[in-house]
Amino acid sequence: MLNNITLGQYFPGDSFIHRLDPRTKILLTIMFLVCVFLSRGFLGFGLIVAFIFLCARVAKIQLKFLFRGLKPIAIIVIITFLLNLFMTPGDDLLWKWGILSVSVQGIKNALFMAFRLILLVTGTQLLTLTTSPIRLTDGLESLFSPLSRIGFPAHELAMMMSIALRFIPTLIEETQKITRAQKARGADFESGSLIKRAKALLPLLVPLFVSAFRRADELAMAMEARCYRGGKGRTKMNPLKYAKSDLVAFLCLAALVVLIVLTNKSGIGVI
Repeated sequence: MLNNITLGQYFPGDSFIHRLDPRTKILLTIMFLVCVFLSRGFLGFGLIVAFIFLCARVAKIQLKFLFRGLKPIAIIVIITFLLNLFMTPGDDLLWKWGILSVSVQGIKNALFMAFRLILLVTGTQLLTLTTSPIRLTDGLESLFSPLSRIGFPAHELAMMMSIALRFIPTLIEETQKITRAQKARGADFESGSLIKRAKALLPLLVPLFVSAFRRADELAMAMEARCYRGGKGRTKMNPLKYAKSDLVAFLCLAALVVLIVLTNKSGIGVI
């Protein structure tokens, strides 16, 4: 399961999407989330799926690697599907038992909500997969910089977010090492009931927390040794600059927004 977590991982490349300004990709990700919530039917979702496939193709990211990040949220998707399936009222009842019922509208709504959740996770993965942590930090800091005039800690917040994203794959790797070490000593994490397996995971928490605090302390000492004092007066080796490719990317996503609005107005495939 831990191998399937792709959040925070960076897929190096030199594609059109990789070369986009990080500020552009952050804003485009926000626009993409708006598109997903704006769509009110499966036709709009089809356009969004085509857009995700196109972006993955351009970025040269394999779809199996992109969809691998969906496995950790499979339980959430299933719960969302079941709640909408049994709790959505409708006139065309197919099955009823007590307060639970299944209707045609419930099936449509359950599929719609589950598919929306899948699109949200799959699409937003493209941001971290195509943007290095350093570039992501610079982009967030630049976007938050206007708020620094009112005392908002733009640089510090951007740094914390990027470090948190960067440490996700590191902690996953550390968890895997500890798990293998525990198994080599006879620990059993796979047999027994769910409660028993959950209790078996408790011995992993202590060494994992110790390792996390140790890495955080090492990072703090490394930053202090390099005279890190925050963002004030700092310069960048590669300053952020908008290019024509950023305008092209904005126009492409704007076209997607227009198409989704048109599909909503047409009423085709609307739930």
